[in-house]
This record gives sequence, C-alpha cells and structure tokens, in this order.
Amino acid sequence: MVKLIIMIFIIFINILTFGANTKILDIHDKSLPKIKEEDIPKVPGLPNKDMEEKNNKGEIIGIRKLEKNTTVMMEAQVKVVVPLEILSDIDINTVIIDDEKATVPFDIELNKKPDKENYYKINFSQKDIDIDNDGKVDTKIYSPDYINTKIVKGNYVSVDGANISKEGTHKKTIYMTIGVRE
Repeated sequence: MVKLIIMIFIIFINILTFGANTKILDIHDKSLPKIKEEDIPKVPGLPNKDMEEKNNKGEIIGIRKLEKNTTVMMEAQVKVVVPLEILSDIDINTVIIDDEKATVPFDIELNKKPDKENYYKINFSQKDIDIDNDGKVDTKIYSPDYINTKIVKGNYVSVDGANISKEGTHKKTIYMTIGVRE
C-alpha cells in the first residue's frame, strides 16, 4: 500500500512539473510572425465558369464558354537500368619451354548477375592470337557461349609452344566487352 501511495505521489509531482514547464501556444499571440498572403502557396484549380477575354485596354471583347473540365490523374514511373559491366582485369603469365602446351584458367567478374539467361556473352578483341608475331596462331582464348552468373568460370587460355618460334617474353593486350545474343 505504501508503494502505491509513493507511486501516485511521484506521478502527481511529474504532472505538476510537466505542466509548469509547458507553454501553451496562443494562436492570437501578437509576437508570432504574421504570414503574408503572397507567402501562402496557390493551388491551381480548373476553371468553373465562363472566361471573359479582354483587350490590352481592359475592355471585354468576347466570352469563352466553358464546355467541360476534367481532372486527369497520372502516374509516372522511371525504370533505372544498371548496365552489365566487367569489373576484373586479367593478367595471364605462363612459361612455355620448347613444344610444351599450357592451359591457364581464369575467371571474369561482372558487376551483377545478368538479368536474362543465355542472352549475354563475352566478346574478345581477339581469340586466336599470334603472340610472337611469326604468322602462326599459338594462343587461343576459350570462354563459355553465354554468361549467366556474376562470376564467369570456365574461361581459359591455351598456349601451344610448338607454334612459338621466337624466344623471349611476349605480351599481348586483349580487350573484353559484353555483347548480346545475335
């Protein structure tokens, strides 16, 4: 019982304190800033009566009859499409001795999973490459026909040492783009 009386007393004190600290806003208070009529936004409305046409002197030269007015509610939607892009740069390094053949796998990372299945593919600026410029194709790039995942696996470069006639370090830059099914 004592706990109940103490709790009621605390609630009563809080109500009195809250009431003492709360200022009630008087809408007729002269210290409030006065709103000017030009600051009130105007809501455009449809005409509801005939309109008088006036010349530049203000004389009525005709009356436009209101036939009807209609309110049309429209909705606008925008579809944002993020293009499919290749995020990864790929550096392939291998050592070929004599007539050795090498297969070097690599993955390609895209910015997102393609939105259509069996629609997009990776295009290479070259797939059959003469890495040492001796007139014989010695390096080939293989890639799946279509890309359907964010990380494209199953890509590889095949190098045939029998077709490389010049010793040394050979470099080639190949560009990748994304194409669509033809």
